[in-house]
Amino acid sequence: MNSHPEATAKRFLAIDLHKHYLVIGGVNRRQEVVLNPCRISLQKWPAWAKTNLLSTDAVVLEATTNAWEIYDQVAPLVDRAIVAHPPKVKWIAEARVKTDRHDVLRLAHLLAADLIPEVWVPPVEVRELRSLMAHRRRQVQMGTRARNRLHSVLHRHNLKPPQGKIFAKKHREWWQKLDLSPTQVMHIRHDLATIDHVDEQLAEIEKELYRLSTSEPWADQVPFLLQLPGFGLIVTLTVLAAIGDISRFSRPKKLVGYAGLGASIHDSGMKHRTGRITKQGRKELRWILVEAAWRAADTHPYWKDQYERLERRIGSTKAAVAIARKLLVAVWYILTERTADRHADPDKVAFKYIMWSWKLDDAKRNGMSTRQWARYHLMQLQLGEDLTHIMRGGHRYPIASDDELKALLPELQAAD
Repeated sequence: MNSHPEATAKRFLAIDLHKHYLVIGGVNRRQEVVLNPCRISLQKWPAWAKTNLLSTDAVVLEATTNAWEIYDQVAPLVDRAIVAHPPKVKWIAEARVKTDRHDVLRLAHLLAADLIPEVWVPPVEVRELRSLMAHRRRQVQMGTRARNRLHSVLHRHNLKPPQGKIFAKKHREWWQKLDLSPTQVMHIRHDLATIDHVDEQLAEIEKELYRLSTSEPWADQVPFLLQLPGFGLIVTLTVLAAIGDISRFSRPKKLVGYAGLGASIHDSGMKHRTGRITKQGRKELRWILVEAAWRAADTHPYWKDQYERLERRIGSTKAAVAIARKLLVAVWYILTERTADRHADPDKVAFKYIMWSWKLDDAKRNGMSTRQWARYHLMQLQLGEDLTHIMRGGHRYPIASDDELKALLPELQAAD
């Protein structure tokens, strides 16, 4: 497709998407209507698009639930296809009259004037991972609600549960024999069934996530983010799904703003002050980084020191947010420069790689053993050259040597 489509596009078309239909209309560069808005059912749209869209057209549509599918159909047929940022378009084109026809022509006029604020169109693999992570979050929330309801039963009736994990299979008989009303017993049975169902689905999701962690484009990035304190596989893949392509962000500040972790600013006249974080960005990225920040502050000496220093000055919550912002800056440098974190602890990083390998079969580890898998990724980061083993819980976990890996993978020898 043309890298400078504005110079060749003869029609500037806009699409207003709905659940069962879309409305399309457009103007030319002189802002004259060249395609009167028309309504087309989504079933008829693919055939209509192939027949009526031109290779010189520029097309814009707003980001909605089904926008990506329509974008994928349109992009190969036209000179330029873009997805508009809905809140920013609304701000530019606020109007009292709002109909499908007016919306479409207003969007087309903005496209012709080159005033459309675009959003990045994620490739299919990014969309798939985002969808999977969102599905996982919904399942976790469903299980949490069921557990909370059962805890409420215990609290309401002053019941003392058995020792250990109260929702474990071995305690189901205790739940079923509680002296409660038939309705409450039914609620308990349903909530326990929900927990079982959710746990089964989460296990399936986890299996898929571990498969994706060794598949492109994620296999090349996962080891770099796993090294960060507070980052397990779920945090790592959530961050990668939200970011997509790190090269989209020219500076760490851009990435921080994308997550909504940047401070809001009031700058007018003689007044200049910063306020709370903007929270304008990807919510799941912001949330997961704050979770990672709490873990990092609890497990890593450097981040613990940073957190305690900040906590004394701004309080615990703001300190955690500040650590989350610093971690995101580290993410930018690590992915952009493909380097080790300067505060990385080789022993802790190695154990993360070992735990990762335990969830993978031989094929996903490319035939490497756990000890070799750990060494391979340490070599990528140029970490732990002298590390021969790590100790955890009284157990000794060996790490393969560089020479062993180079004998197994001759390309590593050639890379030297």
